[in-house]
Amino acid sequence: MRRILALLLVSGLVIPGVFLRLRTVARADASGATGDHFGNVSFPTSCSPQAQPTIETGVAQLHSFQYQQAEASFTDASQADPQCSMAYWGRAMALYHQLWDFPGAEALAKGHEYVAQAQKVGAKTDRERDYTAAAAAFFQEGKKLSHTSRVEAYVAGMEKVHRDFPDDAEGAAFYALSVVNLAEHEDQLVNRKKAIAILDPLFVQHPDNPGVVHYLIHAADTPELAPQGLAAARRYAQIAPDSSHALHMPSHIFLRLGLWQESIDSNIAAAASAAKATEAHQADATYQLHAMDFLNYSYLQSGQEGKARQVLADLKLVPGASADDLAEHEGWFASRDALELHRWTEAASLPIPNIEISRVDATYLVRTIGAARSGDAKAARANLKKLNEALSAEHHEMKHMGYGGSFGPSIEQEQASAWVEFAEGKMDAAMKDLKAAAERQEAEGVDSLAMPAREMLGDMLLELKRPSEALEAYRTALKRSPNRFDTLWGAAQAAQSIGDASAAKNFYAKLVEVSGSGADRPELQEARGYLASK
Repeated sequence: MRRILALLLVSGLVIPGVFLRLRTVARADASGATGDHFGNVSFPTSCSPQAQPTIETGVAQLHSFQYQQAEASFTDASQADPQCSMAYWGRAMALYHQLWDFPGAEALAKGHEYVAQAQKVGAKTDRERDYTAAAAAFFQEGKKLSHTSRVEAYVAGMEKVHRDFPDDAEGAAFYALSVVNLAEHEDQLVNRKKAIAILDPLFVQHPDNPGVVHYLIHAADTPELAPQGLAAARRYAQIAPDSSHALHMPSHIFLRLGLWQESIDSNIAAAASAAKATEAHQADATYQLHAMDFLNYSYLQSGQEGKARQVLADLKLVPGASADDLAEHEGWFASRDALELHRWTEAASLPIPNIEISRVDATYLVRTIGAARSGDAKAARANLKKLNEALSAEHHEMKHMGYGGSFGPSIEQEQASAWVEFAEGKMDAAMKDLKAAAERQEAEGVDSLAMPAREMLGDMLLELKRPSEALEAYRTALKRSPNRFDTLWGAAQAAQSIGDASAAKNFYAKLVEVSGSGADRPELQEARGYLASK
């Protein structure tokens, strides 16, 4: 279950609520603007002078998804001024983890209570009434209301805030976030572009606003839009250096653009910040685990096998991590390492984490591919069956949590099935199915932390001694996932096979260029040897 959510996180679809509770409480000066460590927020209300600074602190925390701290801040504000309706609005909004997860029944009920309290106290301005109405639309009673219908109602409410008060930068930012969230339910690219159109001029006007910068990164977190988020990515950590999330978040764009060293730097800093926060009881271990996930991947793409495997070993040192979370992440990282490094014997024999089956799909996926590429069709078929069981269990949990939509075969299942067919000698079917998986993945969105199906198609074509077609597949994969180590390596091999020395040289040179100073993957020795011979 959590692996599905983590995969959705990476592609910008859903962010698990357990991830990313930040340690830094935004500080406020006498005017209510947050201090240098967390960016600048201006959120005037009719609350008392005693409550106003804490309200703005809470808004800044909402902007950086510090929901636990935000709820505490708004609670403090409600105690300082029991007649402050926006304090109760904030307590409700701290329960709505947009882009993370969807509130459960208990959280929805509590949010409804907070909104009712805000309405009972009575908003004192039209602007405050608009904000409260938007929250009320989301937290309205109705057990049969779908997730999408609640999201749509909230978007409509925030659109009214933005329409009625166009000069309210915080309202515009919150509205843009709601549109990004809506993109995960419908019209993904259209809504992302709509959000960017709102946020781009705000970024020029308010370059230190954490919400504007943060939401622009999320809006642009796709292969097509990532360049539009680069300036914001490089800004966020500067305006909020005490936030582990602000330190990590830029790497969403860095991964999309293949900027491995920048991603490594971001996540080393984020992991260290998150560890300190956990030790200070200001966050939980999942912040550090999430940063380590991106770090492991970035090391692999920069040719640093030893450092990637060290991230896996260091999981045992993460403070506060539960046994199940450690086992799950060890399974993810070990599976990714074996897959990315093309260690097929290792992949085929990966140990199964001792956790519920709904959390081990990554292991069975890589075991399936590893067995298939090792030539063991029987083992590949057996692991595919277990993969299907794991994903069926995940789908059941998703439905139980209220997530609608169809839960047909995943792209990962299609990839695995194609490699099983390949191992069974059904080459035409394997090629057809893997190509279909690649096309579907490119239409739905390529995961920035996983091996693209189009790259796998190139690998299969190389195995079938069809290097010209393989080169075409690799070139296509690089358009959506630039600078991936294995894609560059495969493209160089394919170009060399067809005698295209110029293309081979360019791909090998790029491979060496994107590799880090600690690069130790054996393919680099061959790449450097080829370049030295030309």
